[in-house]
Amino acid sequence: MKSKKITIIAILSLLVISCNAVDQLLTFTISNQTTFKINSGLPFNSPFEVATPDVTTNSTSEFKNNNTNANLVKDVKLQELKLSITSPADKTFSFLKSVHMYISTTADDEIELAFQDNISSTTNTIILTCTSQKLDKYIKASSYKIRTTVTTKETLTQETTIKADMKFKVTADPF
Repeated sequence: MKSKKITIIAILSLLVISCNAVDQLLTFTISNQTTFKINSGLPFNSPFEVATPDVTTNSTSEFKNNNTNANLVKDVKLQELKLSITSPADKTFSFLKSVHMYISTTADDEIELAFQDNISSTTNTIILTCTSQKLDKYIKASSYKIRTTVTTKETLTQETTIKADMKFKVTADPF
């Protein structure tokens, strides 16, 4: 009786360990980026939308490079979204009160991707808080749209260019 229990526990443990090992083998990262500009002279303490160009995905080639395809992708989540000021060179995020970024495609509804409120950074780079949304259909698309809303806490005297680096964690099925 004891040997049956031990055998069952050993088989279940082996099954759990092998499933985790397979998931790790079939998990990889896709990186994309976009750039947007915050114009000078905009009012502060009021949220406003910033024009962000569409992001063309390279997901098909990324899937192929990782020995999978879009049909086998089972889970995509945003792992990191980092904002960096690229111009002016000496500008920091001290002017920013909050930022919210949303993702959509022509076929799929908009959902929140990442955000940061009560920003008190005095550096030119911040990492946003990622939502736990499933992003499979957005990353599988040929392109997606990022909409950005920001609230500033001071009036900008010059245009500020910001680069958004996005890292998506992708897990695929083996077959």
